[in-house]
Amino acid sequence: MAPSPLNHDNGDFFTGHLGHLTTSQEETFESFRANLSKAELYTAPIDGALASHDDPTLLRFLRARGFALSPAEKQFSNAEKWRKERDVVNLYNTFDPVEFEAAKRFYPRWTGRRDKNGLPLYVYRLASLAPLQKELDAVPAERRYQRISTPISSTTTIIDLEHVSIASMWHLRNHLAEASQLATANYPETLNTVVVVNSPPFFPTIWGWIKGWFDEGTRNKIHVLGKDPGPTLRNLIHAPDLPKPYGGELEWKFEDEPNLDDDAKAALNGIMPKGPVVYADGAAVKPA
Repeated sequence: MAPSPLNHDNGDFFTGHLGHLTTSQEETFESFRANLSKAELYTAPIDGALASHDDPTLLRFLRARGFALSPAEKQFSNAEKWRKERDVVNLYNTFDPVEFEAAKRFYPRWTGRRDKNGLPLYVYRLASLAPLQKELDAVPAERRYQRISTPISSTTTIIDLEHVSIASMWHLRNHLAEASQLATANYPETLNTVVVVNSPPFFPTIWGWIKGWFDEGTRNKIHVLGKDPGPTLRNLIHAPDLPKPYGGELEWKFEDEPNLDDDAKAALNGIMPKGPVVYADGAAVKPA
């Protein structure tokens, strides 16, 4: 768990991101793209056609491996193999909208707001999953796996352990392990900050179970706060964008749809779309 203070004004935040690369990182990035192209894992933009993968996506793999070229290439290759084996793009594009919306109840939910660095703010309230345990258990493991195989970007996530018992955590362990291990292996650097709030006295026991699900880089992004997280969270998130249960001013709870900020409303025409969508040419549209 991260010993560093939780603060948005961290000079390390932009390190390794597009527009903030050192000369050495730029050179590694160029070699990374060239090597992936030779391996037929990446197609550069040409004649108006988009690249097969955008630069921020490629850089996530390099940051995850500390800009070590060979390990980053191996992880990228493995992730691409995993995506092809599971037909991820087609799976997302054809996902049943009703099941898609229902599945959101089992995973971190977007508040409709962002932190001070502009990253989407998600909340995961595990006690809200307890009444849904039988329904979750009824979903075959492969289908649960498919439900979380969707494109995501870097986020800030609050994990709320209020009213969670050690028994309920034990029952949820497989579901949580699947999601965590999938993200770590195939969607590196998509978790920017994880803040655990309302941690119970037995949290060290839980941490002993789950710490192996994450690589060291992800473990260092996890911060554990006590029963009054507001003062610390407001260092990271503006009060109007932080839900009231966590010391902010936003009227939002885990079961709610996103409470969109003005920029999100403008981008989505004021309505959160239902089912699978992609954002293209300034609009949210159904996948082709």
